[in-house]
Amino acid sequence: MNRSFRILAVVAALAFGVAFAQTIVIGVSIPAATHGWTGGVNWWAAQTEARLEAAYPNLDIVINTAGSPGEQADDIEDLIAINQIDALVILPFESDPLTEPVASVKDRGIFVTVVDRGLSRPGIEDVYVAGNNTVMGQVSAEYIIDRLGGEGKIVVLRGIPTTIDNERFDAFMALVEETDIEVLDSQYANWNRDDGFEVMQDFLTRFPEIDAVWAQDDDIALGVVEALRQAGRDDELFVVGGAGMKEIIKGVMDGDELIPVDVLYPPAMIATAMEVTALKFVSDVPILGRYILDSTLITPENAADYYFPDSPF
Repeated sequence: MNRSFRILAVVAALAFGVAFAQTIVIGVSIPAATHGWTGGVNWWAAQTEARLEAAYPNLDIVINTAGSPGEQADDIEDLIAINQIDALVILPFESDPLTEPVASVKDRGIFVTVVDRGLSRPGIEDVYVAGNNTVMGQVSAEYIIDRLGGEGKIVVLRGIPTTIDNERFDAFMALVEETDIEVLDSQYANWNRDDGFEVMQDFLTRFPEIDAVWAQDDDIALGVVEALRQAGRDDELFVVGGAGMKEIIKGVMDGDELIPVDVLYPPAMIATAMEVTALKFVSDVPILGRYILDSTLITPENAADYYFPDSPF
């Protein structure tokens, strides 16, 4: 091997080593822990950050939490300007206000993974990870319809104005509207225990007869239960929540007649999104597309399979 060829070989090897060691920055933007489910999201994100950075030393994961859509939009700009991210994993606080900020990220050539609360305009993200919101609405409706024998009066507490709330609600109503069940009213309760309590108090004041409540979310369901107990009407009906909160699952295991079932919607989906995004940069595995997780009806018979007492949610 002549001298010039050896020099070129060394330079090429060094260049390859620098490229291989180049730090990849993944920004993770999620809502602050405003309720139990997002608290679970925060916990799983931190666990996954530690695991991925230990497994792949050239990965740097930066997690930001936001208390409002405006704050989250500002966080995204900081992730670009300060952290110079190569990829963004985002669980939008709300769909509409975050659509254009995320589109701007994509326009800069940054890889985008959207989690759970989809954007208002399709086709922006490279990867989408979520629970099966349509099936969540369907499973909840099927249980209520079967339990009530296809007739009765119910109220619905929705989440916040997002695409996933629309998917759940539309799927639920499509089945209910084929029965003799009357939906007395539906109101947003912001996936929040206090709001669930206040909305249910209003429903109880206005409606002397309610056979069932679809709370959609376990935090909302806990607020609903408190309102029912304070009003002394907790023996008149039943409540169907959703997500898989450990307190709710324990109640299902113990045969709680007020909340007899739950519908799974795991906050660990943020971990799935982060790991799939990391694969984009550490392997040649094809990962583009949609990852939709199961939405299982949790009953006394299978509740033990979904009960994790050491988790924060």
